[in-house]
Amino acid sequence: MQGLRHHRYNPIADGGVRLELTPTTTSPLSIDVAESTETRIRRLTSENPVIIFSRSSCCMCLVMKRLLSTIGVHPTVIELEEDEIPALNAAAGYSVSPALYVGGACVGGLESMVALHLSNSLVPMLVEVGALSKQLILIR
Repeated sequence: MQGLRHHRYNPIADGGVRLELTPTTTSPLSIDVAESTETRIRRLTSENPVIIFSRSSCCMCLVMKRLLSTIGVHPTVIELEEDEIPALNAAAGYSVSPALYVGGACVGGLESMVALHLSNSLVPMLVEVGALSKQLILIR
């Protein structure tokens, strides 16, 4: 994520969308290179209704992406480098990876997301931020 300026969205096999950040100087979506990682994380969480900060080699991240995809949500996924994990933990206020943000608020890691899902609280939260349509839920 460091020093990168352009968002490119790519579909991933589990139905989500992976946000890739690649260098460019002409993008209207440019990122201020001087922006701290913590500030960038806060900004990205406020700009995306559902976002997962992940690591590519993390099996819990894969489970989180698959559960959201199964219920019809295609989150923005940001894969962090190992040296960026402490900034994520600082932004969340506690140690978490993967980290799920819904409506700009940190929901937590996989365990928190599964607990919300099992208590039937996750879907209403996703509807509230516009990540799921009420009509879609009624059809399923």
